[in-house]
Formats: sequence, C-alpha cells, structure tokens
Amino acid sequence: MTKKILAFAASNSKQSINQKLVAFTANQVDEAEITFLDLNDYEMPIYSIDREKESGIPELAQKFKALIKASDGIIISFAEHNGVYSAAFKNIFDWISRLGKDVWESKPMLLMATSPGGRGGKTVLDIALNRFQLANKNTIATFSLPFFNDNFSEENGITDEPLLEEFKLKLGTFENAVLPLEKVGK
Repeated sequence: MTKKILAFAASNSKQSINQKLVAFTANQVDEAEITFLDLNDYEMPIYSIDREKESGIPELAQKFKALIKASDGIIISFAEHNGVYSAAFKNIFDWISRLGKDVWESKPMLLMATSPGGRGGKTVLDIALNRFQLANKNTIATFSLPFFNDNFSEENGITDEPLLEEFKLKLGTFENAVLPLEKVGK
C-alpha cells in the first residue's frame, strides 16, 4: 500500500531553500504518493477571534486541514524569520488550530529547517518541535541542514556525508512511523 505524504515548506518565498529541501526529502520516501503544498495557495486574512466570529473559518483553512487528515505522514521544512515561524505559516497554523485540538491529526512528522548560516534554522526547528509534541504523541523526527548553499545541490541533494547519514537516519525513523498498518509486524 502506498503511503500518502503531505510535504511543504513553511515559507511563502518563491525561491525557498526550504522548499528545495522538502522536495528532495519527500522524493526519498519509498512507495509514497506525495502531495506538495505551496503556502501561497493558502493565503488568508490574518487570524483573529473577531474575524472568526464574523466570518467563520476560511475554506482554505478547511482544505488545508482536510489534506492533513488524508495523509499518513507530514514533512515540513521551516524557514526561520527572526528566529521564529514565517508569518505565512503561522497564520495558516492559527486558522487550522481552530478546527480541533489535534492540529496535525497525530500523524508522524519529519520537521526540518535549513538556512544559509551555520545554525541551519535550529531555533525555529526547536520551537516547532516543542510546540507540536505537546499535542502530537506520534513520532516527530527532526533534521537541520546548516550552510545550505555549501551542503546541498539540486542535482545530488545533501552533499556533506555526515549530514547525509544523519538525514537518512531521521528519514528512516519517519518512514518507519508511516508504514501502512498491514506492513507493521510482518
């Protein structure tokens, strides 16, 4: 049975290095049907309780949530804006959080971040992990890729051997968590 993977960069940049990392990663998952999302397709008014009371939850938030529900696992690569989530991601997160406490539907997740610098988006990755694991008790693997321009090539993916080995371990943890039920224990 094919695994259904939802993959996106938590960025609205058309030149997102996190989009490149998430595309590379999703394409490494064996026997998977990948749904790639572009946050630009889910642009909504800035969340506020007043807007929600006046107009309800936007259809785009409901569609985003439906894609989460339909997936077997989720891969996200976070852009770090001033040490936190991008505003584009945070707004979607705020809206979909109004559709139930289990925002990520207890799906296995692979959370990643990359940046041109040496920390590789670790600050936003730590924030995401700490927040998401409060509600999601399923597997959440993490991977940070520092110095994106030195350690990644569009032709070959991750080029640094120790980072590639770490990536493969984290991807394996994620893949094992999204194995279809009929394959578990066989």
